[in-house]
Amino acid sequence: MQYLTYNPQKRIPWNKGKLIGHKPPLKLKEIWAIRIRLQLANRLCDLALFNLAIDSKLRSCDLLKLRVGDVAHGTQVAKRTMVMQQKTQQPVQFEIMEQSRDAIAEWIAYANLKNNDYLFKSRFKNSPHISTRQYARIIEFWVSAIGLDPAAYGTHSLRRTKASLIYRRTKNLRAVQLLLGHTKLESTVRYLGVEVDDALEMAEQTEV
Repeated sequence: MQYLTYNPQKRIPWNKGKLIGHKPPLKLKEIWAIRIRLQLANRLCDLALFNLAIDSKLRSCDLLKLRVGDVAHGTQVAKRTMVMQQKTQQPVQFEIMEQSRDAIAEWIAYANLKNNDYLFKSRFKNSPHISTRQYARIIEFWVSAIGLDPAAYGTHSLRRTKASLIYRRTKNLRAVQLLLGHTKLESTVRYLGVEVDDALEMAEQTEV
């Protein structure tokens, strides 16, 4: 019987061929491109997941553990809700916009989900809900479908998307900090990369 032997000279770096650093958020036109494709394909679960990921700004570990009762009361999907974050053990509130409420309600009805059911169940028996790895693969499918490089985007792209749009429109870091559930403002600055982006914007507007 032959066994594989470890050869350090043949070890492939974990980051070979991968883009390292912050995953970029989606742009508004890219959000709508994905949304429209999911609507046309009648992918109810994907549409509910995509819309809720954008609105909630939750980490994937919190998003995927949402139960029906976390976002809906009976057949009515809430306009706002609150969940406890796994990482910080701090509560965070988020809004659920009308198109997201419609998509979630349609998915709940179609899948016949009950109050205590996970909103996004897994098809695999070893996991009661979609895993973070499955979610990452789903995002790869979404971004590839509209011609984006799947290696450049990830789960944090969706978490950062609406937060980045809000910051661009308001420049209110404190508001974005609360929406992301960060305990420190410095974390929000690093997460959004706003200092670098703002500096580049100012540089681009300054002719010498």
